Amino acid sequence: MIDDENPEWTDEMFLQAKNISEIPEMQAFIKSNRGRPKSHHPKKTISIRLSPDVLSYFKTTGKGWQTRIDKILTDYVSEQQ
Repeated sequence: MIDDENPEWTDEMFLQAKNISEIPEMQAFIKSNRGRPKSHHPKKTISIRLSPDVLSYFKTTGKGWQTRIDKILTDYVSEQQ
């Protein structure tokens, strides 16, 4: 259903349309709202080799498996101190 407030776009309308990133007033808004909030203690990206059975086990536990590995290692470090 087409109404006066939401007309169907014509080819000319598409040609005249601007990308939101081309509108100066939107630049700061786009940059300030992109991504997740910055962490006070960001994690570091590394490469680690794990046994196939360990990797398989954690991956089968579903989304967040890397976070679970981090939690186990964090708990281990806390116990050692």
